Amino acid sequence: MAANPLDAYKQVDKTTQTGRELEASVLVKAAMAMKECQDNWDAANRDEMLQLAIKYNQMIWSIFQTELVQGTNPLPQKLREDLLSLSSFIDKQSLKALAFPSPQVLTVLININMNIAAGLRLSGGEAPQNP
Repeated sequence: MAANPLDAYKQVDKTTQTGRELEASVLVKAAMAMKECQDNWDAANRDEMLQLAIKYNQMIWSIFQTELVQGTNPLPQKLREDLLSLSSFIDKQSLKALAFPSPQVLTVLININMNIAAGLRLSGGEAPQNP
């Protein structure tokens, strides 16, 4: 038995989530990390918080990029292309956030993650069908 019941819940939650729920969950987690940094912009450890949040977000989007270029990806071609284009924008904004830190740059990344997460959750976990 887990020492902390919350840890046990988190483990069960991880094993019962669908792929889309998991994707939405990690996008929200990254958005919340960036929001935490944004809300504590004057904190002494801001640069460390910023780097960790941006790197986590970049890792997520790198995984998405890898999945999107796979020939076996079930998403429609146009949607894959649009998401790859968005991921390229995310890469550029992430570098901008690290090179020229500002709370405003984070707002863009936070909003994208939250909107994509909302779309994933609205999809009901069903894979989109090709028309």
